[in-house]
Amino acid sequence: MKLNIYFSPLLLLLIGMAACNGKSGSGKKPGKERPPVVVDVMIAAETEVSSEIEVNGSVLSEDMIELRPEVSGRLTYLNIPDGMQVEAGTVLARINDADLQAQLKQQQVQLDLAEKTESRLRQLLEVNGVDQATYDAALTQLNLYRANIGVLNAQIDKTVIRAAFNGTLGLRQVSEGAFVSPSTLIGTLQRTDRIKIDFSVPEVYEKLVSPGQTVEIRTSDQTERLTATVKAIEPQINTSTRNLKVRAVLSSQKLVPGAFVKVYLNNKSSNVVVPTNAIIPDAMSNQVVLVKNGKALYADVETGIRNANGVEIRSGLQPGDSVVVSGVLFTRPGAPLKVRKVVE
Repeated sequence: MKLNIYFSPLLLLLIGMAACNGKSGSGKKPGKERPPVVVDVMIAAETEVSSEIEVNGSVLSEDMIELRPEVSGRLTYLNIPDGMQVEAGTVLARINDADLQAQLKQQQVQLDLAEKTESRLRQLLEVNGVDQATYDAALTQLNLYRANIGVLNAQIDKTVIRAAFNGTLGLRQVSEGAFVSPSTLIGTLQRTDRIKIDFSVPEVYEKLVSPGQTVEIRTSDQTERLTATVKAIEPQINTSTRNLKVRAVLSSQKLVPGAFVKVYLNNKSSNVVVPTNAIIPDAMSNQVVLVKNGKALYADVETGIRNANGVEIRSGLQPGDSVVVSGVLFTRPGAPLKVRKVVE
């Protein structure tokens, strides 16, 4: 069977138009490139950064103890005038020690007899009047009485409460004749001629404090600031608060122990400072955009103190770098940039 194929004039016209369109499409010019982003830049330069860090502190006495008896008993003597100055060694209280004194006299009588016995046996031992074992027993008994007397004297000494240092007494908590125990608070003794200031510094400001450095302090009801000297720094940062504990000494009696104070630390350094809007915050780091060979270069930086003038850059920038300060959000890594002007 013979198959005849016929093409209509309309079909031939459509095929010709498609061929013409394909040729014209292959010669089409490519689209235009995106124009460069117009930005303002600043030239990075080191400048002196000065700021004041404010932290909280507490006032402490140079020395402070709670007066508590070492043994239980009845107070037979009490010398704790409220708020009075006392000298070291002053007897502040006595506890009834009559039974201990009686035991001490008993041991002293036995000691006297043991000394005489030991003396006679020693003379007899020299002429072979007694054997060595008899003399050794007498000597041992003598040393035992001496040891017992030492124990009783130590127990009697515990019944006396003395001032450990020159200081000021607090308020008396008990009265003479009261029965007290080691858990009973009789009063307090504080040395207030020198004051300590304890405060905590965040670990980021660890380098701002060092022994011998001066800091300024002020209480909530004072307008003038006092100067204190850093005495010591805790060698370990608190793992719970990430703060470093610092102790300063104030040679003044103007502050009351236990008071709350503000401590001011002066921070001075020479670093690059950029405007806040030049920083691109990120979860892991902060970035700035630099202009290198007419293109955007993203650089990781370590920021420091923020103030009204901008943000301190501790690392990541070099003096002379061109930092984008406006149009930052429109830049892309490696995209062309056009500098409109250089700002201060």
